[in-house]
Amino acid sequence: MCQSTVYLVKDGREEMVMEDVSVVKPQGDELLLVGMLGETKQLKAKIKELQLMDHRILLEE
Repeated sequence: MCQSTVYLVKDGREEMVMEDVSVVKPQGDELLLVGMLGETKQLKAKIKELQLMDHRILLEE
């Protein structure tokens, strides 16, 4: 499985945003997250770090 968990980093702390994310797609100044079952979430954030071996995506506002 290639899904990742997305976290938003705020004040040095990681807050989980969504699990089992299979697509991260930029849309202007936002990111569209699409889950394994088709659920979506849109965030005004940018990618801070991708930890592919750990299946983690870190975002920041």
